[in-house]
Amino acid sequence: MPNKKLQLFVILMFASSLACGSGLRVTSIQLGRSLNADNTIASHTTTFKPDDTIYLSVATSGAGSGTMSVRWTYAGHLVDEPKRPVSSRNIAVTEFHLKSGDGFPPGEYAAEVFLDGKPVGTERFKVENRR
Repeated sequence: MPNKKLQLFVILMFASSLACGSGLRVTSIQLGRSLNADNTIASHTTTFKPDDTIYLSVATSGAGSGTMSVRWTYAGHLVDEPKRPVSSRNIAVTEFHLKSGDGFPPGEYAAEVFLDGKPVGTERFKVENRR
């Protein structure tokens, strides 16, 4: 009988560990001006022009699902905070982008990435006027 109790305990512990959170892990965060077909960054940069679209790719590995979000800020002020559901069985890339109809003001920006509300990385970038 003790063996059956131990087996039940192990099964319950395994099931509860599967239910507790996602197995997704962020493996890279990249910025650029364009994307490849698989949502990875085609040309990496951290310097943009006011009329550029700013792309951010977040690569994850592992199996699970969750919510990915990016907090885009300029000079400490919130610009945008989009969220996307993510689900993967292995490797996935989630794309976010930021575009301004009037152009971005020159200065320092940041894109802070979150997975299920927990910070997983920050990319800093700048916008410069054309020369």
